Amino acid sequence: MKIYKYNGKCNISGEVIRNKRECTQISQEQLAVKLQLEGVNLSQKAISRIENGQRVVADYELRAIAKVLCVSEKILLYTE
Repeated sequence: MKIYKYNGKCNISGEVIRNKRECTQISQEQLAVKLQLEGVNLSQKAISRIENGQRVVADYELRAIAKVLCVSEKILLYTE
């Protein structure tokens, strides 16, 4: 599968995910644990790569991240 980059990044939601995670004052490791409890197996390293735009975010992962961070999926996809 060919991965197309947008402004040099593999996803547009990484920065928003980082901001929302930091607002809720949880670490990447804590987010990984909460996601694993939701049935989404992401490591701290995978979350770091998502936030840095180096990893694609699957739709089911985005939904779980939104749920854990208590935000809508639309917010995570919003770009200025």
